[in-house]
Amino acid sequence: MKAKDESFFLGHRERLRQKFLDNKLTDYEMLELLLSFVIPRRDVRPLARGLIGHFGGIYQVLTASFNDLIRYKGVGKNTAIFIKAMHQVMISGYKSCLDKRPIFHNDKILSNYCMLLLGGKNIEEFHILYLNVDRRLLLDDLHSSGTIDWAAVYPREIVKRALDLNAKYIVLLHNHPTPNVSFSSDDIEVTTKIQEMLLPLEIELHDHYVVSGSIIYSARNMFLLK
Repeated sequence: MKAKDESFFLGHRERLRQKFLDNKLTDYEMLELLLSFVIPRRDVRPLARGLIGHFGGIYQVLTASFNDLIRYKGVGKNTAIFIKAMHQVMISGYKSCLDKRPIFHNDKILSNYCMLLLGGKNIEEFHILYLNVDRRLLLDDLHSSGTIDWAAVYPREIVKRALDLNAKYIVLLHNHPTPNVSFSSDDIEVTTKIQEMLLPLEIELHDHYVVSGSIIYSARNMFLLK
């Protein structure tokens, strides 16, 4: 790299850092700043803009799968790991909030956690959040992984795990990889079945969430819970 080019290169990165401190970064500049730490000797502006254009936004870049990331030209294994590590740090941060306070204390924290956990997935996953008597998170259990439009649900296993953990509330959570798709008739049926199985055991179904695209659907808010 020529001295003049290197001077501009280093000056640009310093300006990015200052814009971050001034809270003035655009999304692609934020991604560019992050990429600069894992790719220190290359102009990553084209890569940052390309990733956002390809995936649809910085959130979609963070939640993209590892395999989808490394298939994009210019993203190597280390860069993909770095991006997914940032994603995991964000999930862990929200999860720690759910561990320490009731989940309804801040609905935004719960919805952000759900979006970060399942947004961008190209197959369905079904999670069970087991809560204690104070509605604090005991366990986020990946109940099953399925296909693009289906994931198995085993109500008896959910009930057994709830009893083993001495849970008093549970939250059902799954995703629809196709954007803007709400509860299916099968989703409603299994929700009702699990709720009815929990009732005699004095365990309450707090809610069932579906993450689809940029939307989170709530069974409680849609009056699908008895």
